[in-house]
Amino acid sequence: MSKENEILVDYEDVDETIEQPETDLEEKKKGHHVGLHASGFKDFLLKKELYRAITQCGFEHPSEVQQETLPQAIIGSDILCQAKSGMGKTAVFVLSILQQLEIDPEDNDYKGPQVVVISHTRELAFQTKNEFVRFSKFLPHIRVMEIMGGIPVRDQRKDLVEKKPHIVVATPGRLNQLVNEKKINMKEVRHFIIDECDRVLKEISMRRDVQKIFLSTPYDKQVMMFTATLPKEVKSVCKKFMSNPIEIYVDDETKLTLHGLCQHYVKLEEKQKTQKLMDLLDALEFNQVVIFVATTKRAEALNDLLNEVNFPSLTIHSRLQQKVRIERYQKFKDFDARILVSTDVFGRGIDIERVNIVINYDMPEDSDSYLHRVGRAGRFGTKGLTITFCSSENDSTVLHEVQERFEVNITELPETINISSYMNI
Repeated sequence: MSKENEILVDYEDVDETIEQPETDLEEKKKGHHVGLHASGFKDFLLKKELYRAITQCGFEHPSEVQQETLPQAIIGSDILCQAKSGMGKTAVFVLSILQQLEIDPEDNDYKGPQVVVISHTRELAFQTKNEFVRFSKFLPHIRVMEIMGGIPVRDQRKDLVEKKPHIVVATPGRLNQLVNEKKINMKEVRHFIIDECDRVLKEISMRRDVQKIFLSTPYDKQVMMFTATLPKEVKSVCKKFMSNPIEIYVDDETKLTLHGLCQHYVKLEEKQKTQKLMDLLDALEFNQVVIFVATTKRAEALNDLLNEVNFPSLTIHSRLQQKVRIERYQKFKDFDARILVSTDVFGRGIDIERVNIVINYDMPEDSDSYLHRVGRAGRFGTKGLTITFCSSENDSTVLHEVQERFEVNITELPETINISSYMNI
């Protein structure tokens, strides 16, 4: 539901109003369903196969963002949703898409995917694809495929022909390549989703790819975008892709840091970081911990050091081959490793439910990065702990910005921490 001739490369003039054709259908879909709520997933009147998958996964009650957004998404409205990390945004578009898809198992006349989901990293695309698979367990005729860089493109050309996916979850660069090669027909797309839309549309090269993909799809489609943070200038760009979107903001920006998350800092010199990290890993009780560093080189070095001193760990960063990244991500998700050293490639959208501690070995570059990093702990309202190392004036500046922007009190790490403050015991 968007204007196909718009060029969205720059932020200039993004606030101008776009004239859209009015239709009775749009009025019906967008005008009379505001404020719908549900106390349980059963209230959404989902397909029985979908409800069965939800209950089998152990979910009973929708989160706040799901209560606010699912009724609108299910009826095909364009959605722009900002909600803090760990509150189930992915499930909103996964469930609403599976509810809306009508696939005839007997129909062999496949023309192309009906759903495109854009993810900014390969790990997020892999995770999202698995969520579609998980919730479509009792809808076996629905086929899902991920498309991403780092995998030979010839294999993906072959898979598109053989798998005939109804849902494609993709990183922008590789999908745009296949669109340009005319290896994938985008004329059947009815739903277009951008996850972590702030990251996708803020980066110019990624935005160009998304724009080209978007313009290859039909005008009449549902567009949904989700994010934890939404700068004003990116919000304006998002709305250029959409037609009269319903905007849903669960908690204002000052409340975006997670409930139940203890946040502390440690003042120290750069040379003291490694020893302090060892002391913390010895002293703290944790299910799983993610340690964030600034560069791939530091990630490799710290990971090697941890393994040398008998703290078995994994590392994930952008320079690893895609197959290795996915294998390590899956190993960590399956609880075969408890310590992960990572760059910010792991800082957005990745959901590992057992992570209860995040350590910022290196200070994030800004308050947005801080929010996404700490959001790896305390997922879906559970308790968690984050500890940030502060070793320079610039680090202190970022820490101050975080506290000012989110109105959160990040205190100095005490000598002892009550385990009940960061673990559900």
